[in-house]
Amino acid sequence: MRTLAPEMLALQRLYHWEKSMPARVALTQPMGDGTVQDLTWAQVGDQVRRMAAHLKASGLAPGSKVAILSKNCAWWLMSDLAIWMADCVSVPLYPTLAPASIAQILNHSDAAACFLGKLDGWENMKAGLPPRMHCISYPLSPPDVVQRFEGWDAICERTWPLQGFPVRAAEELATVIYTSGTTGLPKGVMHSFGNFAWALDTGIKRIPMTADDRMLSYLPLAHVVERVLVEHGWLRNGLRLYFADSLDTFTADVQRAKPTIFFSVPRLWVKFQHGVHQKMAPATLNRLLSIPIVGGWVRRKVLKALGLDRCRIAAGGAAPMPAALLAWFRKLGLPINEGYGLTENLAVSHLTVPGLNQEGTVGPGYEGVDTRIDPETGEIQMRSPALMLGYYKAPALTREALTSDGWLHTGDKGQVDAKGLLTITGRVKDLFKTSKGKYVAPAPIEDKLVMHEAIEACVVTGANLGQPLGIVMLNAEAAERARNPASRAALDLSLTQHLQHLNETLDPHERLSCLVVVTKAWTVDNDLITPTFKVKRNRIEDLYASQYLGWEATGQQVIWPAG
Repeated sequence: MRTLAPEMLALQRLYHWEKSMPARVALTQPMGDGTVQDLTWAQVGDQVRRMAAHLKASGLAPGSKVAILSKNCAWWLMSDLAIWMADCVSVPLYPTLAPASIAQILNHSDAAACFLGKLDGWENMKAGLPPRMHCISYPLSPPDVVQRFEGWDAICERTWPLQGFPVRAAEELATVIYTSGTTGLPKGVMHSFGNFAWALDTGIKRIPMTADDRMLSYLPLAHVVERVLVEHGWLRNGLRLYFADSLDTFTADVQRAKPTIFFSVPRLWVKFQHGVHQKMAPATLNRLLSIPIVGGWVRRKVLKALGLDRCRIAAGGAAPMPAALLAWFRKLGLPINEGYGLTENLAVSHLTVPGLNQEGTVGPGYEGVDTRIDPETGEIQMRSPALMLGYYKAPALTREALTSDGWLHTGDKGQVDAKGLLTITGRVKDLFKTSKGKYVAPAPIEDKLVMHEAIEACVVTGANLGQPLGIVMLNAEAAERARNPASRAALDLSLTQHLQHLNETLDPHERLSCLVVVTKAWTVDNDLITPTFKVKRNRIEDLYASQYLGWEATGQQVIWPAG
């Protein structure tokens, strides 16, 4: 591992910008009423110092865990910095968690205090908060939170800023990031300040950033990609960071930010595509894009409408990106770089190289990342200086996560080609065997299945069935159309044709016997998806497995069960 320059650690970066660019706008925060509040680096530094002084005066011992439960906002980032400046460890929570999950994480992490911020579902969530926990509210917190707990502004107004330049060593624990729990209870992944610094050193060689870049923060900061790319990218490079206000204002938020670097999960890239198709039929768009001069004008117009006309690097990850989706955006003039990584390695593992068409892969490993494929299981294993310190209070799980010689078990299957490009082929444990004795890898089939414009999410399953089947959840618009018998008939026909075309691309043992259409949404609240929109396969199995044989026996291609 190369020696890390101390000035590249998180707090030192704040001090650098505080001193060198005090008047430069660092954060732009929508205030919920159509206005925005700009914060300069001097203002950020001042508020962080005041909150850090308050935390230290509260009697928190060095190393205490302090939680952050909020949607993305300026105060989220300032809280993280204040926690570190106060010699504590931050514990971010997804702002959509159920009460039981909130209680479990706060208890397991030994959180001594909690910042409570922007939250849409607080009335349901607050039951998970321990009754005597020390909490601090933000200016945009729910009214109930503002009334119960002292606010950020009031604390800053009465507290003298912490003086000097407190630093944290590279090897010190910075944060405990709880996984989104696709395969069970969340695990607390421990990362050091040095891990983050190395990740940024390595990441910006693949995704160059400068102080002139702009990013929009809207995916949960509790997720590792947003934490590394957005928070630490902002700290490292001094770029201007914008925040999204709400789903209703998202388009306006993107257009305000005009991001030059933009990351999104596959589900949202699909939504962008569907939004374009609602305004212009796919056949019409394809025809116009094929006309030399007109095509360029159409590309600029569509990207401007999305707010991405200034975007120089677009990226996707957290789940596989369908190949057809990548091809569509490339034709639109916005190639998407697909990345791969885990919470355990700060998501710095692989990324396609900007400017090269490496679609169908997640590119080569970052510099300093070692990758190997287990010859028996096909599992991807990796190691790097960004590898976690371990799971919090779970030494046995930590040992299970690593091989005897120190490589991380990713749980993903993959292949590396002669150019060093990695292709993800599925999950080691997601493979299932049909009654014909054939193994099926669901992920590549799901990538194709979800491309129908009415499908929001899907699962391919069918262990011990004659053929696999697909369970598809309709998006809100399609679910509403399905209430009308005539519209449902048209949708049924469209899904049947989609299934037939899909099956033509699959090997005989992979072909789906039917599509089961679910109109009731899979949400975080009903525990069927994670906060990053990954479907919880084990929960889907628990919910529907008893009906698989009955669905298979109908012989129908598209099945509409009740609910």
